[in-house]
Amino acid sequence: MPSLFPSDLFTGFGPSRIHPQGFEPLLAQATGRKTHQLRAGVRSDTPRLPGVYGMIDRRGCLIYVGKSKSLRCRLLSYFRVKSRDRKAGRIIGRAHSIIWETAPDEFAALIRELELIRRFRPRYNVMGQPGRHRYMFIGLGRAPAPYLFATREPTGNEIALYGPFVGARTAASAVRRLNDIYRLRDCSQKQAMHFSDQRSLFALDLVPGCLRHEIGTCLGPCAGSCSQRDYSKNVRAARAFLDGDTQGLLDTLQQEMLEASRTLQFERAMLVRDRLAEIRWLSDRLVWLKNARAEHSFVYPLKGADGRVLWYLIERGQVRGVVYPPKTVRAARNVAKQIAEIYAVKANLETVMPRGQVDSVLLVAAWFRKRPEERTRCLTSDAVAAQLPSI
Repeated sequence: MPSLFPSDLFTGFGPSRIHPQGFEPLLAQATGRKTHQLRAGVRSDTPRLPGVYGMIDRRGCLIYVGKSKSLRCRLLSYFRVKSRDRKAGRIIGRAHSIIWETAPDEFAALIRELELIRRFRPRYNVMGQPGRHRYMFIGLGRAPAPYLFATREPTGNEIALYGPFVGARTAASAVRRLNDIYRLRDCSQKQAMHFSDQRSLFALDLVPGCLRHEIGTCLGPCAGSCSQRDYSKNVRAARAFLDGDTQGLLDTLQQEMLEASRTLQFERAMLVRDRLAEIRWLSDRLVWLKNARAEHSFVYPLKGADGRVLWYLIERGQVRGVVYPPKTVRAARNVAKQIAEIYAVKANLETVMPRGQVDSVLLVAAWFRKRPEERTRCLTSDAVAAQLPSI
């Protein structure tokens, strides 16, 4: 039986993981059927403080979420017909209510905005919505002859998993190139495998299941053309590439392209160039995924709009916690415990980033890329622990 009320009826922003204990955000709302009524409410009540805001339509649905380092300036800009962009005009034209919530600082507002977009998926927000970017993963697996494959839905049974990547077509093409280079199969799981060192009671007349073995881009495990040991050696080489040992292959392809060009084999040089471009694309993104998290593990001290300093506990590109520097021994014990749990040494860095973390890591990386001076102020977890009151 259909519900009497729409399931997407907006009832409030809800709790936030970005608000530290002791911070009470200011909440307010302006309502009016006419634009001038909304503008009057904004002009009367909106503070010049960082925060997030939401536009609500006449049905009570949240249609847009935004953030600003000055809520008052940003919201009033929606009513300047001559200077606002076309999208802002469409949004304010459909809004019957505007709600806003203050944040400790602009960085907190940025993280809170992403949190709200992912929670409510407003129709006018594009960036940050789950599913807007259709992420692709690269897996290594599928026994008895593992190979590389591109997938949107990993099963957890892979030998190794890498990603996620934005650009499904390029990722899939790079995977095909790697399977060709390392001569791994890419046929259906229904295709039977027969390694040359696999014993059989009867003599089998085996033929390859496709042309790749004939043209030298597959070892032919379906036709008994390689041993399981030799095939496994190539699987390990492909995994080494994805784990970061990329320079050897890139150099080989570069030299092959130059040699083909030098001997006037221009068509071959173009084919190698295209192969090199896709492999380098994959290599660059693997490096970025690894560095984006490895290089963003620190404590970020930031003074808020109220003059108080906040510690953002950022681990592998994720804001894991937000605390005020403790002033008592008891508070220091709690903060020390939280820091120890967040920054616990991990035996190894996974090669795959959970899909839900990508946008947050991108956001944090972009913040510090645009503000390199902020990165120099960040502290290690050990340095922060040393500043805590004696516990």
